[in-house]
Amino acid sequence: MSREQVLQEKQQIVEELVEKFQNSAAFVVVNYRGLTVAEVTDLRKQLRDAGVEMRVVKNTMLRKAAELAEIEGLDEVFVGPTAIAFSEEEVVAPAKIMVEFAQEAEALVVKGGYMEGEVVPVETIEAVAKLPDREGLLSMLLSVLQAPIRNTALAFKAVAEKKEEEDAA
Repeated sequence: MSREQVLQEKQQIVEELVEKFQNSAAFVVVNYRGLTVAEVTDLRKQLRDAGVEMRVVKNTMLRKAAELAEIEGLDEVFVGPTAIAFSEEEVVAPAKIMVEFAQEAEALVVKGGYMEGEVVPVETIEAVAKLPDREGLLSMLLSVLQAPIRNTALAFKAVAEKKEEEDAA
């Protein structure tokens, strides 16, 4: 491969990363050194099932893409072996999967990330990972919305039963 072809390939990767950065609701940056092939395969499967894409990319390309996407504050996380998990829709999914996996496989280290337009530290990613996923939040919301209706129906039923008892007496 000629030098020009290598440069074109690298430029294409940077352009793809810029697009990923701009279209992502969230991404999490991790150090994956020390993971076995089986662990990486399992991690990729979990991420893929959640609609999250994981890529291993050179830090220089990540820095250049972040600069072009106008994202500042990630230079200190783009150090050492770096994998990045992008999610276009789900903010919680990459954080939850990476943090839970890091608890099981101590070799995986969360370095930082980006959520809804802001660079976030590891502490924020860990806090977000404790939140329920989208389905869990929707379930909670549905329960909250159903409670007043259910209580009203029970009150009507109690009034009707009391009225029936009074009419029977």
